Amino acid sequence: MKATGIVRRIDDLGRVVIPKEIRRTMRIREGDPLEIYTANDGEVIFKKYSPIGELSPWSAQYAEILSKNTGYPVLICDKDHVIAAAGVSRKEYVGRRISRMTEDILEQRKNYAAKNDGSEGFLPVEGLDRAAVSVDVVISSGDVMGAVVMLENDGKTLPGEAELRLASVCAGFLGKQMED
Repeated sequence: MKATGIVRRIDDLGRVVIPKEIRRTMRIREGDPLEIYTANDGEVIFKKYSPIGELSPWSAQYAEILSKNTGYPVLICDKDHVIAAAGVSRKEYVGRRISRMTEDILEQRKNYAAKNDGSEGFLPVEGLDRAAVSVDVVISSGDVMGAVVMLENDGKTLPGEAELRLASVCAGFLGKQMED
C-alpha cells in the first residue's frame, strides 16, 4: 500500500471526500460502487466494486467457449479492467486497464464492430497492441457493467454476422446473470 500524504476528516454525517486526483487516477466516477474492507490493525480500504468480477469463473468459461467457436480471442472486461481472457495469454491481459476508447464505448452504451473500409480498429487494452474487432456492452438492470471484446485474429479477418451475434448473446447472458 502506498501513502499519499493526503489527510481528510470525517464530517458530521460520517462522510469522507476522496480527493479529485485520486478519483481521476483510480477512475472512480460519481455513482461508482466502492467495497469497504477492514483489517485488524485499523486499516479501512476502499476498493472499486465490480459486479461482473463476481462472475469471474463464469466469465472465463464463457470467454473460452466464445473464442473456440468464433476463432477470435475474447476478453471480458468490467468498467476498468480485463477480468477474463481466452485465445490470448491470460497473464498478459487479465488485470490490465481498458483503454480510454473502450471506456468511451461503455459510457455511450453503443456496441462497436470494425468495418471492412480500410479504417484501423482501436486498441481496447492499455499497453497491448491487438486491435478490437467488436465490443458488446454488458448491461444489467439498466446499468453498464462491462464489455465482451473480440480481438483481431491472426488472419486479421473481420468477424461475420454469426460471430458478432454470438458476442452479443454472451454480453446479454452475462448481464442477465448479474440480475439474478
